[in-house]
Amino acid sequence: MDHEIINATEEDREELLSLYAMQRGREGCPWSDDYPSDETIDFDLSRDALFVMKKDGIITAAISIDEDEEVNRLECWDRSLSPLGELSRLAVLPEEQNKGLGRIMLRFGMDELKRLGYKGIHIIVNKYNTKALRSYAVFGFRTVGECHMYEQDFLCYEKEL
Repeated sequence: MDHEIINATEEDREELLSLYAMQRGREGCPWSDDYPSDETIDFDLSRDALFVMKKDGIITAAISIDEDEEVNRLECWDRSLSPLGELSRLAVLPEEQNKGLGRIMLRFGMDELKRLGYKGIHIIVNKYNTKALRSYAVFGFRTVGECHMYEQDFLCYEKEL
């Protein structure tokens, strides 16, 4: 596989917005016309926290290291795993799905969090997103709770890095 994973840049913005838009309406995807947005990309780029997988110069997948205080405040997280990092906004081009790219991006994100000194990782996943739930199970994430945020029902997953 000749994919490379690199930090996203401002030049990737329009392609990222398009990739995010392609996810909307897919089974279990909680994204809306308002999220992820230009502001979300600004936030990620400002922290060097947005990564893209490219093949032949085309973005095939993306993932972000997130900082969401509302998610961080959830009571279900195991504080002994602090500092806990969060991955979010994992997206794969529809025509590239079911080829393992999401799992490659997850592994990359977890490795990046570990490199940055995080001891654990937490993720909230729409409880109806069966594809994502299967992927997280493969990596040994534990379900530690449920929450209702952003007008959606989520499962809370965490794992030691």
